[in-house]
Amino acid sequence: MVKTLAKSIRNYKRASIITPITVSIEVILEVLIPFVMSDLINYMEKTSPMKITTVVAYGAILLVMAMVSLIMGMLSGKYCATASAGFAKNLRQDMFYKVQSFSFANIDKFSTSSLVTRMTTDVTNVQMSYMMIIRVAVRTPLMLVFSLIMSFFVNVYLALIFLIAIPIVGLCLAVIALKVRPIFIRVFKKYDRLNESVQENVRGARVVKAYVREDYEKKKFVVASDDIKGDFTRAEKLLAISTPVMQFSIYIIMILVAVLGGMITVKSLGGVDGTYWFGAMDTGKLMNLISYAFMILQSLMMLAMILVIISMSVTSGNRIAEVLNEESTLHNPDNAVTEVKDGSITFNDVSFSYKDDSGKYCLTDIYLDIPSGSTIGILGGTGASKTTLVQLIPRLYDATKGSVKVGGVDVRDYELDVLRNSVAMVLQKNTLFSGTINENMRWGNPDATQEEIREACIQAQADPFIETFPKGYDTYIEQGGTNVSGGQKQRLCIARALLKKPKIIIFDDSTSAVDTKTDAQIRKALADNIPGTTKIIIAQRISSVQEADKIIVMHGGKIAEMGTHEELLKKGGIYNEIYDAQINNKKEDGENE
Repeated sequence: MVKTLAKSIRNYKRASIITPITVSIEVILEVLIPFVMSDLINYMEKTSPMKITTVVAYGAILLVMAMVSLIMGMLSGKYCATASAGFAKNLRQDMFYKVQSFSFANIDKFSTSSLVTRMTTDVTNVQMSYMMIIRVAVRTPLMLVFSLIMSFFVNVYLALIFLIAIPIVGLCLAVIALKVRPIFIRVFKKYDRLNESVQENVRGARVVKAYVREDYEKKKFVVASDDIKGDFTRAEKLLAISTPVMQFSIYIIMILVAVLGGMITVKSLGGVDGTYWFGAMDTGKLMNLISYAFMILQSLMMLAMILVIISMSVTSGNRIAEVLNEESTLHNPDNAVTEVKDGSITFNDVSFSYKDDSGKYCLTDIYLDIPSGSTIGILGGTGASKTTLVQLIPRLYDATKGSVKVGGVDVRDYELDVLRNSVAMVLQKNTLFSGTINENMRWGNPDATQEEIREACIQAQADPFIETFPKGYDTYIEQGGTNVSGGQKQRLCIARALLKKPKIIIFDDSTSAVDTKTDAQIRKALADNIPGTTKIIIAQRISSVQEADKIIVMHGGKIAEMGTHEELLKKGGIYNEIYDAQINNKKEDGENE
């Protein structure tokens, strides 16, 4: 995990290195200041009359040391902020780029809400931890070690108090950390589910209000939120133990140092022949030792804080590393083909499973030959794997068995960008992005002129309603296209796909929200304007596919029937049943009218 995350430091290595260096200088000076102060106190106590020049010299030395320490502290803060914020930026960027390279199979492994949590909450936790590691986690052990060493120079026997207390406190903190970590692992998984609930609720706000389910959604959110609160409360209770443990240790150590140090100083713990059981010590050394005691105990308190941050960030770091280490199931082959000759498509004994080791196939024994420039209609009930079939063409998934060829070449032999630029897909629930209509259209072709955009919209029957908007093609589309109707959104998505000028265009029930007249106008425009493009139309209405060169009826992940409209009617199979049902429905609707 550490190795994976460290790759994202990159251009912030310099700041990450300068921070601990400046912190180290700051700590060394802070540790030396009490030592110089001790000498000054002893000089003032024992020397009479005092030389003003000597006192000024001591003061100047202390002032310089304090100023340099201050400057180093400011520099460490500056570089620490730069390094941690830059590291977090790189992490988010690396995760986002990684997600962009994922295949659909990879995306299926992570939920949307989980990826959002990882890029926000988890990255923030790791950023805080990194800030602690390069600054506080460097300062704390250095302060602890140097203060301990200096305290031994002052009085070996009293310094042993610190030496005994440190491992005891460290053991307590380690036990707390081990108990807290599993709780944080659970919490972040629950965060994913909470975010998922919020996203579903916001996306489906119209449905929630239509079914008056606000109270139900509120209760569901409260239950999820309370569950997270419960786990966090348990974790915080455990972590809260560290504070009284630290304070208890501080008070015990301070009492021992003050009592024993005071007794030694006033020579009340004397032995024979002028020697003392715990060595001789003057007022300056006592002050010195108390200063080091504060530094050591302050370091122990900081260790407790570091424990809390790192306990949370380890779990977050593992979740981020999981995304960064995920390898796409799709790769460009060596010597990839960089040109798609035409829009012909061949399925040769294709079977497909979303999980290779499950043994359950969504598609089975698919043999299909589609000439370039032809129009293919696909019908079938829900769960017939119509969408799965067409997703194999632009290699959104790879066939588990058999091969899919486009332009006579196996899709696995193409460079992915080349293949996908030659295949346009218009989904039933396609997405419009926040921005103007022009900006959305240029997803299909970044270099499209205004005239090309308008021509594509005319073919998709989108131009008439666009012209009714006050700003026309500069009309702003809200996120997800919430300020246009379902039919308008579908027509805009069709226009966007046409701008790619693809060799193959796939309509996955993408005219379900438009009326039959507009549907017919779109199909006529496609036939007239892109005759050389292979068109695959997945639809529920027979009227949308009956003029196709070939119609495929799918059932249970297999091709049940195939032929022209007339041929399939003569067979009297599934297609004929669907046709009769839709014709009867039309008659009934006419009678009702």
